[in-house]
Amino acid sequence: MVDRISRRLFLAGAGAALTPGMSWADAAISSLRPRMRVADLTGPERIIRAAGLKGEVVFAVADAKTGTQLEAVGAGDGLPPASVAKALTALYALDVLGPEYRFETRLIADGPVENGILRGDLILAGGCDPVLDTEALAQMAGNLKKAGIREVRGAFKVYEGALPYVRSIDPTQPDHLGYSPAVTGIALNFNRVHFEWKRGASGYAVTMDARTANYKPQVAMAKMQVVDRGLPVYTYETAARLDKWTVARGALGKGGARWLPVRKPSLYIGDVFQTLARVNGIVLGRVQVVRGAPQGSVLVTHRSEPLRDILRGMLKYSTNLTAEMVGMATTRARGVRPDGLAASAAEMNRWAAGKYGMAGTAMVDHSGLGDASRMTPGDLVQALVQARQDGALRPLLKPFRLRNEKGQPIKDHTIRVDAKTGTLNFVSGLGGFMTAAGGAELAFAIFTADTARRATLSRAERERPEGARSWNRRSRKLQQALIERWGSVYGS
Repeated sequence: MVDRISRRLFLAGAGAALTPGMSWADAAISSLRPRMRVADLTGPERIIRAAGLKGEVVFAVADAKTGTQLEAVGAGDGLPPASVAKALTALYALDVLGPEYRFETRLIADGPVENGILRGDLILAGGCDPVLDTEALAQMAGNLKKAGIREVRGAFKVYEGALPYVRSIDPTQPDHLGYSPAVTGIALNFNRVHFEWKRGASGYAVTMDARTANYKPQVAMAKMQVVDRGLPVYTYETAARLDKWTVARGALGKGGARWLPVRKPSLYIGDVFQTLARVNGIVLGRVQVVRGAPQGSVLVTHRSEPLRDILRGMLKYSTNLTAEMVGMATTRARGVRPDGLAASAAEMNRWAAGKYGMAGTAMVDHSGLGDASRMTPGDLVQALVQARQDGALRPLLKPFRLRNEKGQPIKDHTIRVDAKTGTLNFVSGLGGFMTAAGGAELAFAIFTADTARRATLSRAERERPEGARSWNRRSRKLQQALIERWGSVYGS
């Protein structure tokens, strides 16, 4: 790999030095600062060698104002971007939906209301809100009572048809990982259920609930059974109206808790809303899941926070469900009805190629969780340079703290970085903006991946494979070393 790096690095740097007009995104003809001399090319190569990473290392960096290419290794080589992909999803949503867009979840009466009695069906209609939680659902239940509803004579339905149903964002992940839940047109608590266990004199007491800060409603559609076995720690089985889990007794210890993914989001939210409505004196019938668009009069509407704030949270906490729901909702807003994540991602790919010229990007989802996705660092930098013109993305990105040898954040570092990180086992990425001490603003993307090693992992190994933590730690050190180099070489 080293010889290959040397050749690619020389060609990228030499091309930049000999061809002043070479740039991304129709940038200015010449750079605002002198080009790096070919002799300086040992700098990034030395950093890459020192990292000792097996697999591929690719990166690109450009002047964020002009788009002038400054340095690159494999700028046109696609690797899995992991969660760096969420930066592209954010740009997609901002462009199509707009920063002030709000998702709506509604309670609809399909029938007349007479003296507080709904003589028809009550429909909880999802509107693709990825951040709806138990707090908001409780408020909706309270507002239903305020609207004068005391009794519902018809059925209780949950509408999920605003988006297709996807059982798991990445089916290759183990069933119990909360970051790969089901996706459809309605969600609650990022489609996760809280599992808690406590050991007592007669065994373990377990609970499954939809807790938030002020509420902890028990959930009936998710069941957990403690069983005597060694491995696997968890098993999952689907039933007609249940998520059925088992857990190995020997793995529980004295007590603990974790979030588990929900595979039946509509039954989950319907279950929780029944409880919250009952608190308000409204008894609802058995949950019926429907995909046909609801008709009737709107009784209660919950509007999400603005899309801008939702995306800021997505980029900060890297929530996969938010990326997938927002991405598919954006595709729907473009007039395309995708049948799943891959189809929606393909539409985003077409948009990115047309908007930013990202011809080398081929995403299979909107979150980056699927390792079949490919993005080139040159593509991402090109998009970042163009996105800088409207200034919408950088304020949403999370500050990336540079660290000392002990792993502690360096206070008042002269380089300021706002970027999106991405991590899978044996895959690491970082993309965004940096401002050097001299005020120079750069756009960059760094992708590293040992796809051959990752391909050997069994499904059970995907959670904590041997060697993954040390590999990813070395990758993060490589990212920082490159950023510090760029700050030194191009920062004035």
